[in-house]
Amino acid sequence: MDGSTVKVLLVEDDEDDYVLVRDLLAETEGAAHVLDWVSSYDAGLEAIRRQGYDVCLLDYRLGRDTGLDLLREAVAAGCKAPLILLTGQGDRDVDLAAMRGGAADFLPKDRLTPDLLERSIRYAIERRRTEEALRQAQKMEAVGRLAGGIAHDFNNMMTVVCGFSETLLDQLPPDAPVRELVEEIRKAGERCAALTRQLLAFSRKQLFALRALDLNAVLAGMENMLRPLLGEDIDLVLALDPALGRVRGDPAQLEQVILNLCANARDAMPRGGRLALATANVELSEEDAQRPREVRPGPYILLEVVDTGCGMDAVNLTHVFEPFFTTKGVGEGTGLGLATVYGIVKQSGGSIRAQSEPGRGTTFRVYLPRYEEDVSAAAVPAAPPAVAPAPGGRETVLVVEDEEAVRGLVRHILQRAGYAVLEAQDGAEALGVCGQHGGPIDLLLTDLVMPRMGGAELVARLGPLRPEVRVLYLSAYTEEVLARWGIHEARAAFLQKPFTPDALTCKVREVLDQGVRGQGSGVREEGLRLIPDP
Repeated sequence: MDGSTVKVLLVEDDEDDYVLVRDLLAETEGAAHVLDWVSSYDAGLEAIRRQGYDVCLLDYRLGRDTGLDLLREAVAAGCKAPLILLTGQGDRDVDLAAMRGGAADFLPKDRLTPDLLERSIRYAIERRRTEEALRQAQKMEAVGRLAGGIAHDFNNMMTVVCGFSETLLDQLPPDAPVRELVEEIRKAGERCAALTRQLLAFSRKQLFALRALDLNAVLAGMENMLRPLLGEDIDLVLALDPALGRVRGDPAQLEQVILNLCANARDAMPRGGRLALATANVELSEEDAQRPREVRPGPYILLEVVDTGCGMDAVNLTHVFEPFFTTKGVGEGTGLGLATVYGIVKQSGGSIRAQSEPGRGTTFRVYLPRYEEDVSAAAVPAAPPAVAPAPGGRETVLVVEDEEAVRGLVRHILQRAGYAVLEAQDGAEALGVCGQHGGPIDLLLTDLVMPRMGGAELVARLGPLRPEVRVLYLSAYTEEVLARWGIHEARAAFLQKPFTPDALTCKVREVLDQGVRGQGSGVREEGLRLIPDP
């Protein structure tokens, strides 16, 4: 096979047949086989339930019971290993019943050869791994969609909490007795907004600033920060390939991946230990057993994070990347650290795998596509300057937002800044407001996703009627979602929720002064139906 060791369980009540299987396995080429033999139905079921085998061979005749019965009971008990039925008579009905019962294969013992047995075991294991990877990917995609939806709704709520607390603080004198209480509300809102960003990262709706990066340089730059994080009783070792290629990613997001993996390793070593970070260039081929099934063959950068901590059992390992799953005590973790890592790696075009056993530490392997082009300019840009309060204005702004509380907040902020505000709860109502309003409308401030008619379709329909209207999109998602709707950030202004009052007034003033108009905002149209990008 691939040079690895395959643990095989044989449930067989005839010692001569055990010797036959043992000798056949000894003659196979490729993987080494470790064979365990039990001679009864009950002992076989107990061994299968321990979940320690790569494949299980079940004899059809087991005294008064049959291998078919054992097969069905093992499947019902949640057996993860593929099950192969060994038959003595080549009965077609038995073979069909085995496949319907969940067998990976059936083999007549009178025709067994080393090649046939080895091939059946190899295919059964590979198929099971592929099926498990597919099920896990489907589950994570479903959880990701749920997390993205939760993050969207949560962002709307946090917009209201953060926005009104900021507004209230602006109106309170410095010595007001309640000012400290309002500050705590604002801080809590900011922490909730940070959790929402983690959910967006997991669901792959986070905004990335992709560029060519030297992962070695990222790790070396973080070393001085990681050592205090880990503490004096954890030995940090960096084994970096000097000829490492580049990856294409967001430096802040990749730093978040490294930080979260290291923090997770630290928590797994409360009494100290060793944490090794290693990089390497790898080529993943179609036949490579190490290649994660969801990534294409080709050149990759491998980041390994290996700790000597307490490790995880097989059950916890299957849930390790799910949001809110944690093995820590109540109040000791959000369960979003590794979920965030998973989302960032996936959005970067890569894959992550975890390998662990209780008492034997944990290894995380991150595969990122190698970036082959010349990347001499890979510097991280300076952080944008802090948002400063902007002057208001006297223009008319049409606010289209289906969340009443968010719409009320925006109206309050803009009216305090001097703007005249018109309101609508969706695109269809906004078209009616535009038809009834006789004066100019200088700015359309619209949410993207709304019932009946969303912001993109509203802009497309409003353009011919009010070509002078400038457009500012407001969304709890990110510019990445706008792009999927055919709205291109180079030609469309965008403000992500949650936002502060100053951020809103600054952005409104910027759009009004620069003239980002609705006509030419990048929305593609077919008749009256918007065509989102695939």
